[in-house]
Amino acid sequence: MGQFEQDTAVVKIADNRWTATCQRGWRIGSTMNGGYVLALIARALREALPHRDPLSINAFYFAPCVLGECEIVVEILKENRGTSFGSASLYQEGELKVRATAAFTDCDRLQGETWLNNTSPEVPPFEDSAHTSAHSLEIHDRVDMRLVEGQGVFTGEPPSQSGEFVAWLAHRDGAPSDTIDLAMWADIMPPPPFTLFGPFGWVPTIELTVQCRAKPAPGPLVGRLTSRHLTNGIIESDSDLWDSEGQLVGLARQTMKVKLPTPS
Repeated sequence: MGQFEQDTAVVKIADNRWTATCQRGWRIGSTMNGGYVLALIARALREALPHRDPLSINAFYFAPCVLGECEIVVEILKENRGTSFGSASLYQEGELKVRATAAFTDCDRLQGETWLNNTSPEVPPFEDSAHTSAHSLEIHDRVDMRLVEGQGVFTGEPPSQSGEFVAWLAHRDGAPSDTIDLAMWADIMPPPPFTLFGPFGWVPTIELTVQCRAKPAPGPLVGRLTSRHLTNGIIESDSDLWDSEGQLVGLARQTMKVKLPTPS
């Protein structure tokens, strides 16, 4: 069992109720990474529903999560042969922090036509890419992120104005990724506004949707995170995740607030 699986474990305490602990190692500053929190919820839903993989999971973030115990309350909405549906609410210190709805399936049983209007980014081999240390956060003790595009904003270069980051992504302990891990990988790269303004403070998540298309093959993933529109302090980002065999395994869209520091 890898560190991520251990740190996203849930314990059933009653019908449709689970507890979990937001663990050290998965914070951005003092706040838990939103993808990590979504993975906690996804794991509770996996235990409650008859299917294993989050085909699509959507969450709204009402307040930041912090270190410590939380409770996840699940409602089973519908169970079909190939897809099951549920919702989940995460509470911490008596406050509703996150609410999610999801459709689960078994990715190994999916079959049908395939068409891609995109390809995996062209990247150097994982071994030839440098670990991103300039943007050092607690979560980088757990995650090996190697930026391929966009890294210049952390080394003193002018912002590229590209709205895009591309990176290799892997667990530092070498553990393989499951479909639950994709919730965290979808939210792990630096926010695209950094390519517009340079690194700054906080870009809080309002809403995050993650789609899992396949179980990742063993090995690091390639992630691409792109924004196209910043209006009135609100920005979206779209990400795609590709496994070590070049298979598209995940997609995500996120809505964020851009909070630039107030000039002194």
